[in-house]
Amino acid sequence: MTATSLGRPFTVVSLLPRLLDTNGDAGNARVLAQRMRWSGHDARVVDVHSRSDLPEQIDAVSIGSGTDAALLPARDGLRALVEELRVWSNSGVPILAVGTGWELLSWGIDLADGSVLEGLGLVAGHAVPRSIRATDDIIVASKYGRLIGFENHARDYVGAEASPLGRVVYGTGNGDAATGPRIEGLTMGEVFCTHLHGPVLARNPGLADHLLLAAFNRHGLAYSRGFLAASVDAIAQSARNNAAVRLGQSAE
Repeated sequence: MTATSLGRPFTVVSLLPRLLDTNGDAGNARVLAQRMRWSGHDARVVDVHSRSDLPEQIDAVSIGSGTDAALLPARDGLRALVEELRVWSNSGVPILAVGTGWELLSWGIDLADGSVLEGLGLVAGHAVPRSIRATDDIIVASKYGRLIGFENHARDYVGAEASPLGRVVYGTGNGDAATGPRIEGLTMGEVFCTHLHGPVLARNPGLADHLLLAAFNRHGLAYSRGFLAASVDAIAQSARNNAAVRLGQSAE
């Protein structure tokens, strides 16, 4: 591996992976680091469970999804890092938040018992209960390519209409819109939030590469997909096509 012009490895942080990895979403951090290595740069993943685990330099952030039993400790763990999260989001550090991790960055989570768990208030909108849990494949048309994953959430998300990740082709996404197209996810600068599990970056390397472009651009470096990524990306495309055809959509 060649050294980066940073004089250090790229550092991808996985926040609270003991609490927020129910669907294997902490694996998104490993996807980013591996694609950095395939591009010819050294990279590492740092699991952060508390402020004391934070590395000095951070180039990308991954936040996974968790169970409702872990909502309060996960919220409190992220709240302890809210100033860092605010600085990262304002300075263009790419941040991916999935499921519960996304909900905890929002204004808050309306719970089924009528109570509200206050969020960090870093992204617009909030989560509200669904009458029936959404558990199915999901296809999203986005400017990062067609995204395919699996959704598993008991809450809809309202307030993201101005900045969605994409338009739902199949599945539920942020919820059943009364009018207009259904949408999925939320974007704010280089902060990306989604219901897609898989992990989403393993199944959709185009989105991973957008996050990496942002990480490299912050340091004046050019990112290019490495040669070793080509065969892996072909497998991911085949998996997406198989899912799409099964769901009545065309292959790409």
